[in-house]
Amino acid sequence: MHSLSVIPDVASPSADAGFDAQADRVADWLLGSLEWNATLFHVGQYCGRWRASTAGRARASFHLILEGRCWLHRPGLASVALSPRDGVFLMLDVPHFLSPYADPGIDCAPRAMQPLSASPALGETALACGFFSFDGPLRDLVAQSFPDCLVLRADDLAIASAATLFDLMRGEALRAGTEPSVLMDRLAGLLFFYGLRHVARSDANARGFWVLLRRRGFAPLLAALLQSPERPWSVADMAQRVHLSRAAFFRQFGEACGQSPLQFLQLLRMQIAARKLTQGESIAQAAEAVGYDSYAAFSRTFKRVIGEQPGAWQRARRLDRSEAAGVTAGETNQHRSETPGH
Repeated sequence: MHSLSVIPDVASPSADAGFDAQADRVADWLLGSLEWNATLFHVGQYCGRWRASTAGRARASFHLILEGRCWLHRPGLASVALSPRDGVFLMLDVPHFLSPYADPGIDCAPRAMQPLSASPALGETALACGFFSFDGPLRDLVAQSFPDCLVLRADDLAIASAATLFDLMRGEALRAGTEPSVLMDRLAGLLFFYGLRHVARSDANARGFWVLLRRRGFAPLLAALLQSPERPWSVADMAQRVHLSRAAFFRQFGEACGQSPLQFLQLLRMQIAARKLTQGESIAQAAEAVGYDSYAAFSRTFKRVIGEQPGAWQRARRLDRSEAAGVTAGETNQHRSETPGH
C-alpha cells in the first residue's frame, strides 16, 4: 500500500486563483491520506469478437486502453467509446463489459488474451485490467464523493501528463511478457490516484465533499484543521471561519459530507495520528499532536475509528512494510492465473 502527504498552507487567498490552489492542496492531502493498492489482473491484447469484464468479483476495478479502440457497455446506459490511453475506473463492482463493437447486442464471448505485441495488427486492442482498493478513516467520505464510473480521456488537456504513465505501462508489459511485474502494479496505482485527483479538481464532476471544498471559506477552514488538529475546535469556531451561522454551517456540512463537523474532525485527527504512528512516533506523541491528553481516551477513539488499538496498528504497519514486495508479487501471480472475462 502507498500513501502521499501534502500539508496545505493556511494563508488566506486573496484571489480566485489562490482559493482554487488552496482547495487543490487540501484535496491532495485528503487523497494522499488514503492507503491505496492496485493489482494487475491481466495485460495483453484481443482480436476478433472478444468480450472482457472484471465484474462479479466484489472489487473495484479498472481497464486501461494501451492500444486500439473498444467500447464500454453497462446495462441501461449508453455505450462509451474508448481510445488509446483512455482509462476506466469502476468504483463499485457493477455489471459491465468491454467489446470491439458499439452495439452491446452483437454476440461476443470471452477469449483468451494474447501476449502484447510491439506492433498490434489492425483491429486488435491492447488492455491492462485489474483491481484497486483504498483504506483509511476518510475512505468512505472520499469514495462517496466520486462517480461510480470514472473515464479518463487521453484528449483531456488537464491530464495530458498521464500519457507518460500509459507509455511506461506499455513498455513494461512488452518487457515482462506474462511474468508478474510489481512496476505494472505501481504504475496502475499511480493512474488510479491521478484519476481521483482529476475528479477532485474538476468542478464539472465534483459532488459531495468536493462541492463543499469549493465553497468559499471552506478550504481555508479545512487547511486550518489540518495544520492545528490539536486545537479544541468547536462547531461555532468552524462556522465563524466560513462566515456562517452555526446552524447553516452544520446543515451545509452535513448535507455534503453525510456527517457532522465534529465527526469529520475526529476522523481527520485519527488519520493524522495514524500517519504519525506509521512514521515511527510514539503513541503519546501521536495523541498529543491531535489534542488528546489522555492515553485511554485516545486509544478508545483510535480503535473506534481505525478498528485496532494504536499499538497493534503500528506493529501491523511495520510488518506490512517489511513484507510488501513479497505480498504484491504473490497477489499478481494469483490474479494472472484466473481466467479473464465473462
